[in-house]
Amino acid sequence: MSSRIEPSGNPQGKWNETCSPADMKLTISLDKSINDLSWIKRSLLFAELSRLSYASDEPVARVAYAAGLDSCELVEREGAEAYVLGNRYDCIIVCRGTEPHQWNDIHADANAWPVISDVGRVHSGFYSEVNELWPRLEQIIKENQRPIWFAGHSLGGAMAAVCAVQCKLAPIPSDPRAIFTYGAPRVGDKEYASFLKINHYRWVNNNDIVPRTPPRWFGYHHMGQEIYLNRKGQISSLRSWLRVSDRFRGLLSSLRVWKLDYFSDHSMVEYIHHIRNLYDDEASGKIIKKPRHVPAQ
Repeated sequence: MSSRIEPSGNPQGKWNETCSPADMKLTISLDKSINDLSWIKRSLLFAELSRLSYASDEPVARVAYAAGLDSCELVEREGAEAYVLGNRYDCIIVCRGTEPHQWNDIHADANAWPVISDVGRVHSGFYSEVNELWPRLEQIIKENQRPIWFAGHSLGGAMAAVCAVQCKLAPIPSDPRAIFTYGAPRVGDKEYASFLKINHYRWVNNNDIVPRTPPRWFGYHHMGQEIYLNRKGQISSLRSWLRVSDRFRGLLSSLRVWKLDYFSDHSMVEYIHHIRNLYDDEASGKIIKKPRHVPAQ
């Protein structure tokens, strides 16, 4: 099923990080190309869009329109869902993540056996979800000449990555510009994970358990460049035992407030909170520590 949504009215209420996705208001106003935004602004934009995608179609269209995205189309089939958003500068595909009441989402997450694709082996559940949507998505973007961006959280992040691969393989002019994912799992084998030669920023929040799945011993690899947020919400390049120590201290901190951050760190609210703090730091003139693979601006 595909439906084009017309915006109506203005966003309701004042945006804060803990309000429902339907009550959000995007921080970044898109009156210019996304490519002209700083890397932190892009990261915040796609984080907020990834959370917004959990809302129903009318609020998504309303919030997107208020931020300068004047086209919004929901594509859905058998529980798999994605939004195609755009304006005269850019086209964006945002895939919705796992919804506990959607059996198809749960099945996609659990169906971890790899299957053969055109460019290597890929998670069968994620691949199946995208295959439900791709014929309609390809039809929508087949004439697109604008930069096309992909984003998503959790299952939606995995789907966004698979969509970008499908876009690259398809006989259409649309060419993926970049992928921004949050708490996304591993998607495919080494060949599949290394196929795309574009920027893929894969945000991982401290103890978020989802990026550690499916296990490596299934032959899975991550796509893209990891952006690791330490227990204080700062971008960090910690490796080996220093990463283990940081995660352990983060776990202890969460237990003191009766949380288990293997799960709470997966919340899109947490990702937005930390990236918004980085955005505020950048706006105040502070120098943001970026991983080496993030291009200078």
